[in-house]
Amino acid sequence: MRGEFKVPLGKLVRVETDVVEAEGPPGRLAGTRVSGDFFLEPDEALEAMGAALDGMSADSSKAQLAEAVRGALEDATAVGFDADAVAVATRRALGHATAWEDHEFQVVRTPAVSPLLNVALDQVLTEELGAGRRGPTLRFWEWDESAVIIGSFQSLRNEVDVEGAARHGARVIRRISGGGAMFMEPGNTISYSLYVPGSLVDGLSFERSYAFLDDWVIGALHELGIDAAYVPLNDIASPAGKIAGAAQKRLAGGAVLHHATMAYDMDADKMTDVLRIGREKLSDKGTRSANKRVDPLRSQTGLGRAAVIDALEASFRARYRTVTGEITPAEWGMAGELVESKFGTPKWTARVP
Repeated sequence: MRGEFKVPLGKLVRVETDVVEAEGPPGRLAGTRVSGDFFLEPDEALEAMGAALDGMSADSSKAQLAEAVRGALEDATAVGFDADAVAVATRRALGHATAWEDHEFQVVRTPAVSPLLNVALDQVLTEELGAGRRGPTLRFWEWDESAVIIGSFQSLRNEVDVEGAARHGARVIRRISGGGAMFMEPGNTISYSLYVPGSLVDGLSFERSYAFLDDWVIGALHELGIDAAYVPLNDIASPAGKIAGAAQKRLAGGAVLHHATMAYDMDADKMTDVLRIGREKLSDKGTRSANKRVDPLRSQTGLGRAAVIDALEASFRARYRTVTGEITPAEWGMAGELVESKFGTPKWTARVP
């Protein structure tokens, strides 16, 4: 059995192992070998990692596996990987965790609908994946009106100038994931959502899972000529500034929602008129007025928004197995019901006043 894990911004780790019978299930690891394009000193530490994993239960958690490897690396220098990466690769070898290559992804381009419906779709599609009625999916958003979308745990009054939002015709909407607020006008940002099984991020910390799930888009931005990089915890940036912010929600059934919003051509004056946090950030930088557009994707690529989305989609399809998907009538219906019962209600929007 073999499992691999590519460390975000790091190296590839490969683990090969067998499972032999022990007293009762599930068996024990044997003949474990660790390899990869990482750097390690001294050489003996490579064999020591395999030896440390041998004899462990095939049902060992990622934390237990990592602890064993960490002991083997105690006096070694490891560059480009760590004990956690070896543990994830081991879990994949044992079939407890999956890799991108194990899945076929639906790619969906929805028509322009209300931001409320887009936020509701995120909950519906994540739940449908968790219930086994939908496969892993990448969805690109389109919306037909302006909105301020705040994180699940943000204070409405502390984050949003409600009067400013009303002046610009931007409805305030609360999503199910954490993270910060974003101001979205039609055509000024690029938003996408990934709906994946928990097995894809098995053993990864929240921080590492952000980098892992955003790795494809950073590669796509490089192909567009943008020197993009992951910035912990959940940002993508270039030397010219922040490009995108991501957020996640993990449901009890194991499904994971990971979505990101990328600045294409944003009106910074409007943004600071509706987002209080935007004013604080500008104040911290000694800037009295934005008086400009935030346009990293437009200015750095010279491409229209649709062309950028096409390039992102093409890059994702080139990396992974994909099919063209769609939102089913039932899913649209469930999203509409959630708008009425949850996302469009003052109770949900102001649940953190």
